Amino acid sequence: MKAKISTHKNQTVSKIDPRIYGSFIEHLGRAVYEGIYEPGHPTANEQGFRQDVIDVITELNVPLVRYPGGNFVSGFKWEDSIGPREERPKRLELAWKSIETNEVGLHEFMEWSRESNTEVNMAVNLGTRGIDAARNLLEYCNHPGGTYWSDLRKENGDEAPFNIKTWCLGNEMDGPWQIGAKTADEYGRLAEETAKVMKLVDDSIEVVVCGSSSSKMPTFGEWEYTVLDHSYESVDFLSLHLYWENFENDLPNYLAKSVEMDRFIKDVAAICDSVKAKKGSDKQINLSFDEWNVWYHSKDADAKREPWDIAPPLLEDIYNFEDALLVGCGLITLLNNADRVKIACLAQLVNVIAPIMTVKDGEVWKQPTFYPFMQASNFGRGKVLSAMNEGPTYDSVEFKDVPYLESTVIHNEENNEVVIFAVNRSEDSSLTINTVLEGFENLSIIEATELADYDPKLTTQEKHDAMELKKNDRIEVDGITVSGQLKPLSWNMIRLAY
Repeated sequence: MKAKISTHKNQTVSKIDPRIYGSFIEHLGRAVYEGIYEPGHPTANEQGFRQDVIDVITELNVPLVRYPGGNFVSGFKWEDSIGPREERPKRLELAWKSIETNEVGLHEFMEWSRESNTEVNMAVNLGTRGIDAARNLLEYCNHPGGTYWSDLRKENGDEAPFNIKTWCLGNEMDGPWQIGAKTADEYGRLAEETAKVMKLVDDSIEVVVCGSSSSKMPTFGEWEYTVLDHSYESVDFLSLHLYWENFENDLPNYLAKSVEMDRFIKDVAAICDSVKAKKGSDKQINLSFDEWNVWYHSKDADAKREPWDIAPPLLEDIYNFEDALLVGCGLITLLNNADRVKIACLAQLVNVIAPIMTVKDGEVWKQPTFYPFMQASNFGRGKVLSAMNEGPTYDSVEFKDVPYLESTVIHNEENNEVVIFAVNRSEDSSLTINTVLEGFENLSIIEATELADYDPKLTTQEKHDAMELKKNDRIEVDGITVSGQLKPLSWNMIRLAY
């Protein structure tokens, strides 16, 4: 099969916001306890955080981590997480039916974020709480001093403000599973007033208002429009959430599911712009895809788990090669929509539907999904170019005219690089690609790598080095044309200097 990609140096979709490579840590399962935090582990630092985990997270170059939830936040009293550890209460955590010890709290997580070289995307509780708790938390985190809450922060060990700039106004407030779920009118009014008050405390912050929990919710579309109709001028981003499943074991259809993500983004952007037009506003609402990933492998095991343990092993999906390919398609989709998607959070980072897994008292290891995310985050910086993708397509059970080649082209002016990410969805045919990069001169290959030649069901659980990125020596450059072969079922990165 043959495919062609063509673009020009001046054809720009958008500059990439680095926050598109964000992730997510929730007080859920072993994400925090036995994940990032394990006092007594051979690599644990003075705060109890595992240095081996921090080192692997640093490889991913994650600029932003959403915290502390997720469903957890809708029942969370943030004041439980500050002050002396020995005085913090243990609580029934209703979202995941666990015991929350509050051993890792706000100050500890901020210290972890500094050591991990990432910013925090803080969520506030708009389920069981509201405006007052949100503005108090913001004052505690960001105000320099001289007030009750900011001075309490200093007493608790942090003289300087945390200076958190990105805030989520609750989580999945349309979902009946959510503690304190609301109608669109109820939530829209609360979000408007909460955002207004928070920006009175600190007008430098940006806030994310909840969109639908998925595009399959019965109120999808109507929810977005109503919430934004209430809150448009006070908020900055609208959230999207999407999880993929492959219970049918239909690989062609599974790998096509990034098409659903693209459609979701474009539909929600259109709703945002409809509200903008109605209000005659000059402001553009951008999108925060702050939960996305594969999630289905662990659901049967989770359904059998007894409640009220501390840090039970929940949502511990063991990913395989086909999951890595779909995550790669998702990354490409987010990048190709970088004009509207400015924040995205792979859910989650450690142990819970995560690219990184830990063993208690033992090792840290990488899942297959680690590799495409690592390459995209480290090398997908700069501007996305508008590229025409011509090639063969197929129909699956859910989707029509799915291209075998999923690709994006990135121009990194700072490094004088062009980077191509591509997935070949075909199970049995190589793709011969011909990429024309007009406007560039003296192109040469820095590196060409592939994740390929693996059984779709292969995991790295038993043999942690069972999967690796390999050199692709079939890529050639001739003038402004880059050509070569992409193997069947492969994730590919081509880096070019100019």
